Amino acid sequence: MASHLIQPATTARSKCRGCGERIAAGDLRFGESVPNPFADGETIQWFHLECAAFKRPEPFLQALEARTEPLDDAERLASEARLGVAHPRLPRINGVERSPSARAECRSCRGRIGKGAWRIALVFYEDGRFLPSGFVHVACARAYFETADVLPRLKRFSPSLGEDDLSDLQAELPGPTR
Repeated sequence: MASHLIQPATTARSKCRGCGERIAAGDLRFGESVPNPFADGETIQWFHLECAAFKRPEPFLQALEARTEPLDDAERLASEARLGVAHPRLPRINGVERSPSARAECRSCRGRIGKGAWRIALVFYEDGRFLPSGFVHVACARAYFETADVLPRLKRFSPSLGEDDLSDLQAELPGPTR
């Protein structure tokens, strides 16, 4: 299998597999080489650098270590990726939202997530795709992820959060956060 890479986007046509947003032409992006599900050989899945550090930490660290050119923000990105390796459930975070109903069950405490309560959306990475896998109460973050250091991921994958929302989340998150 070919190695993973970090390179500038040649066009603005590719979408990030982590957040679904377009990757602007000229922006650095992470390419993960995976088996092609439709033909023999491999294909490359593209990610924003921050999305790769959050959602695909092991291959991202491999590409970062193999890179010879300096990279702005490399220390922070490597730190976030190492955190994801140390806490294997962290890459499952796919954002945070208010629950539209009281039907969802928390994957940590198994209790119902009340209507209007904050919930963290989860995904599993399987066969080159991110598949929805349920929710966790924000208050259960430390128990489920084995760390309360989830705020950077929540901000990245929930871009519409306002300052009031972030304050509410920080108040609900157990333990110290950054």
